[in-house]
Amino acid sequence: MALGKYSRVDGRRSASGYCSTVTIVVLVALCLVGVWVMTSSSVAPVLNGGDGDVAQESKNEVKEQSEVKEPASDSDNDNSNARQFEDNPGDLPEDATKGDSNVTSEEKSEESSAEAEKSAEDTKTEDEGKKTEEEGSNTENVEQNSEATESNKDSGESSKESDSDEGEKKDESDDSNKSSNSNETNDNNIEEKVEQSDNKESDDNSSEKSTDDNAKDQSSNEVYPSGGQSELLNENSTQTGSFSTQAAESKNEKESQESSKSGYNWKVCNVTAGPDFIPCLDNWKAIRSLRSTKHYEHRERHCPEEPPTCLVSLPEGYKRSIEWPKSRDKIWYYNVPHTKLAEVKGHQNWVKVTGEYLTFPGGGTQFKHGALHYIDFIQETLSDIAWGKRTRVILDVGCGVASLGGFLFDRDVLAMSLAPKDEHEAQVQFALERGIPAISAVMGTKRLPFPGRVFDAVHCARCRVPWHIEGGKLLLELNRVLRPGGYFVWSATPIYQKLPEDVEIWNAMKALTKSICWELVAISKDQVNGVGVAIYKKPLSNDCYEKRVKNEPPLCLESDDPNAAWYIKLQACIHKVPVSSSERGSQWPEKWPARLTNVPYWLSSSQVGVYGKPAPEDFAADDKHWKNVVSKSYLNGMGIQWTNVRNVMDMNSIYGGFAAALKDLKLWVMNVVSIESADTLPIIYERGLFGIYHDWCESFSTYPRSYDLLHADHLFSKVKKRCSLASLLAEVDRILRPEGKLIVRDTVEIINELESMVRSMQWEVRMTYSKDKEGLLCVQKSKWRPKETETLQYAIA
Repeated sequence: MALGKYSRVDGRRSASGYCSTVTIVVLVALCLVGVWVMTSSSVAPVLNGGDGDVAQESKNEVKEQSEVKEPASDSDNDNSNARQFEDNPGDLPEDATKGDSNVTSEEKSEESSAEAEKSAEDTKTEDEGKKTEEEGSNTENVEQNSEATESNKDSGESSKESDSDEGEKKDESDDSNKSSNSNETNDNNIEEKVEQSDNKESDDNSSEKSTDDNAKDQSSNEVYPSGGQSELLNENSTQTGSFSTQAAESKNEKESQESSKSGYNWKVCNVTAGPDFIPCLDNWKAIRSLRSTKHYEHRERHCPEEPPTCLVSLPEGYKRSIEWPKSRDKIWYYNVPHTKLAEVKGHQNWVKVTGEYLTFPGGGTQFKHGALHYIDFIQETLSDIAWGKRTRVILDVGCGVASLGGFLFDRDVLAMSLAPKDEHEAQVQFALERGIPAISAVMGTKRLPFPGRVFDAVHCARCRVPWHIEGGKLLLELNRVLRPGGYFVWSATPIYQKLPEDVEIWNAMKALTKSICWELVAISKDQVNGVGVAIYKKPLSNDCYEKRVKNEPPLCLESDDPNAAWYIKLQACIHKVPVSSSERGSQWPEKWPARLTNVPYWLSSSQVGVYGKPAPEDFAADDKHWKNVVSKSYLNGMGIQWTNVRNVMDMNSIYGGFAAALKDLKLWVMNVVSIESADTLPIIYERGLFGIYHDWCESFSTYPRSYDLLHADHLFSKVKKRCSLASLLAEVDRILRPEGKLIVRDTVEIINELESMVRSMQWEVRMTYSKDKEGLLCVQKSKWRPKETETLQYAIA
């Protein structure tokens, strides 16, 4: 009885305990399900107002975003992103659309979890194991939902703070999504770093600042074009946001600190020439040791054994150069503070001092009443000269301040102007400051640094060159660089004056020009300027040479290469005219501008180009590549204000594709072909462009602060094999104007090294980019000069 009684009692207790356990489990499960529903509902991003489908979960949103390949236009982005991220609360609970309700949901989930754990302690062992698994699973869900809730809470709070309309919110969402996807859209593990400054030029003109800002906005969506060369041609898309990353900031600071300890201890050059220092022309140690200066040897290049690594000082009061075309008429006096030329040549309208400016009326020794009238006078004297069509590239010997070259731009003519340094104080420096092409050079004992048969015409206006002496050696140098069928325009007193000296020179010139088979095709006198001009034409064949009674001057040896021009001594001999249709110089180039893009007739498929393709294909690929790079990257992607750019140098030109791509801008490009590179300079001239040979282990024959922009495509890595990068960068600093830009394309190692070096010079790094071991660097020179000085003994007069 007792046993039965107690058995009945125990049975009831067991049943009721079991029911209690089940009830608790069910209640806990329902609570957890409710919490899960509430928290998972609040994960969806919400936009107040607006119609459409309920937003998808985070994973789907990320997947959709990752499908975006490249930035579209603003209008496209507005439409596509509005559809992609359109949201509607729909049937969600009202509190699920409010940021504050998420906090309450989170607290409830924590309380429910605690109650469930307390209830589980009274259950049986088998129920505990089962319950523990359920709680573990639910706890993971709660934690995941809690993290999503926190993220949504931030979004909700920022949404409450903003009173903007739905469209503005969508735009903000689009912008953030673009920024978050920039790394996902780049393929092949692209390593890149892009830095943009505010891109504000220091000009006081507010409109220019606005233009710079626009350029910066354009650069943020820049797509780098691909091309056909084997170097850095496959440029990829890159975007820059408003804010830098901590990684970039820390990396830059580390590099800056390292550069201060890395041996880049820059100093200012202490030299006699001061701010006008040209190392290879101001080497007084070499000049003093010359045995003779009869042939202007003291004006020729005499480079120091080691190129300098110090920086040239700035003139006191230096200002940013006046923009073209205003600069053709006036420049800042303190940029080139020399008045001697104004005193000596002022009456000939070369240059005048006018307050804080130096002004240029456009005159010259032979055209006191302006260069344009003189240019038209030459055209009237010989219509076949056809400025800007048949005659595109000319050499102006003894250019003065290069007013002729400055006004020939109006006729689509490029003039390579040259004059010796200090023959007339700072004449070439005046020309460059005005925005006119010019180099410091002299016709002395060595050949000019140009290939043979490239200039369409050569001009000399009372340049005082004694053409007739020593067997006509200097005139024969002009014959070397003049294209067959080209013209020599000589405007000098022997043509129109009857003084004994003039008559003697005229008779000597008549005999010399006849002996070298130049034909006098026109002679005329300008009544306005009171000067005369004689125009000669170089022969198109060798017939005349073979019919001469005397072989004076003699023909050059067959082994004499007319294209050899780097430190080659002058010889009084005549180079034969090429007659084969496949030889360069046997035909006249196509008229401008067709000659710019057409493949030169003498490039054959049997020739291998610089990049390994048949020469015509190589040429075409290079031209296409640079058009893409310039139009899609350089003009819009770097924040460069191109209206401020006039004097440009391509330091490693190859085919001249970079210069050709800039032809529609109001600027000129000095194409430099390194003596260590393939000799492609004749191709550049054939295109109607101009350039010069140079060795970048030496200084360039130009004044400091000559160029607004320097472009170096895979040059520094080549130069580093032979000489110091520090000396080349010091030369870049010398010839680049303050606030001027340097664009370098090279290996990542070179880019990183250069970046550290320019930072140590206080230059502004505007952009760096790298991909597949190739890099791009764009920097802007500052006005910073070191406090320490370095005395160069060879440059002390």
